[in-house]
Amino acid sequence: MAQLDGRIAVVTGASRGIGRAIALELARRGATIVVNYNAASGAADEVVEAIKALGGQAMARQADVSNLEQATALIDAAVEAYGKVDILVNNAGTTRDTLIMRMKEEDWDTVINTNLKSAWNCSKAVVRPMMKARYGRIINITSVSGIAGNEGQTNYSASKAGLIGLTKALAREVGSRGITVNAVAPGFVKTDLTADLPESLLQALNDRLVIKRLGTIEDVAYAVAFLASDETSYITGQVLSVDGGLVMG
Repeated sequence: MAQLDGRIAVVTGASRGIGRAIALELARRGATIVVNYNAASGAADEVVEAIKALGGQAMARQADVSNLEQATALIDAAVEAYGKVDILVNNAGTTRDTLIMRMKEEDWDTVINTNLKSAWNCSKAVVRPMMKARYGRIINITSVSGIAGNEGQTNYSASKAGLIGLTKALAREVGSRGITVNAVAPGFVKTDLTADLPESLLQALNDRLVIKRLGTIEDVAYAVAFLASDETSYITGQVLSVDGGLVMG
């Protein structure tokens, strides 16, 4: 399985959920992981220990990546510790769901800054060392909500659609330097955010799925690991949906 030996990966929002699963899967495949977190230091330390238990290397690094200065410091710390960054996974995200009539401006700003601006910040910081190395993998975690939209999520859907535009534009900018930029779009995945969904909604969702189950965080992690590998050197500017067939086209 080891196809990422010697690679250095920064995963934002890696203390729990999808980010944690991505960090662990990349580590299983041989990458050294910089586990970024904003507030959950204990959870981030647990991820580092889990990676070390697998025989891998990792360190935790605090940064609010919606802040450009902190995002830049995160990438600089990774380069200082390991000499390079080969893989950046822009996973940090949040939700503030409600109908637009009830949505506060701060709910819009928080989601846009956390989900979209943070990816721009980290990508801006990492592009220079990647271009110097003439190698890189940038993977943005978007959502099917950014493809099809979802009621009660004008902020979230806009941020995730923006990530798709960022992915495609940046792919065009850096492709000549051996850097690929792709996105993974999860559908409904079993996480803390979906644990409290009512049974009626889960049944209605299941009726729309081609593959009759919710996704797992591991399903998403496998897709990220694929895009992070050397085997995908001719794939860029693409959105890989991991959604059980919920959204097609």
